[in-house]
Amino acid sequence: MDENSIFLEKDGNIGWIILNQPNKRNAISKSMWELLPQLLKTAQDDSDIKVVVLRGAGEKVFAAGADISEFQKIHAEKDTSIEYNQIILEAEKILTDFPKPSIAMIHGACVGGGCGLALACDLRFGDKNAKFSIPPANLGLVYSLHGTKLLIEKVGPSMAKDMLYSARFVNYEEGLNTKLLDKVFETKELKIKTIEYCNIISKKSSYTIKSSKKIIQMILNGQSEDNKTTIDLFNAAFEGDDYTEGTRAFLEKRKPSFN
Repeated sequence: MDENSIFLEKDGNIGWIILNQPNKRNAISKSMWELLPQLLKTAQDDSDIKVVVLRGAGEKVFAAGADISEFQKIHAEKDTSIEYNQIILEAEKILTDFPKPSIAMIHGACVGGGCGLALACDLRFGDKNAKFSIPPANLGLVYSLHGTKLLIEKVGPSMAKDMLYSARFVNYEEGLNTKLLDKVFETKELKIKTIEYCNIISKKSSYTIKSSKKIIQMILNGQSEDNKTTIDLFNAAFEGDDYTEGTRAFLEKRKPSFN
């Protein structure tokens, strides 16, 4: 397992998870899918890390999808094929459910499995070279239900069908209009603006962000009424240190300093 092909780099309150196969356009190998949950667990356990940013090495490609050079071996046997598909699904689910904010910072092409990872993040920031494609129709494959659900949540069913049926590339302008992208910047500004945004949310209440993310995901999964979990999250806030500091800072006309 090549631990240099994907790694976590800590910079202040930001945990950078870097897809590092530039010679393969940052294609995602089996070992990279296997390592991603471990890196996310490390970032989750590190109290200094307030937000995780997923990016490809360099400034040309986010990820060219799964590493197809492995497919002949992996999919030669049914058991290894099923195991590989489950590894990908678990990695995407763990990223989707990651309790801290996550951002995909997208330079250039974001294809297939790379698009799946970007969709699993909370937000997607791109440059003007960003483009998206989901190519199973070119390969006779089927995108997972989990990945398809994430796509529909962002772009709606009609656009999801368009992308899945045609396997075409969606450029940054259409990506912004259809909510594949949340923000677009010039290439030289993308990392700067991403860091600026991370610094803003790093100073906000971690309890609020974590709870809001959990409730939003519950709504996306079909929940429409409060239950014990959501009520407990709401009520527990009033007993928390963040609430105490937030209200004190408001009354003292200063910015809060959350732990």
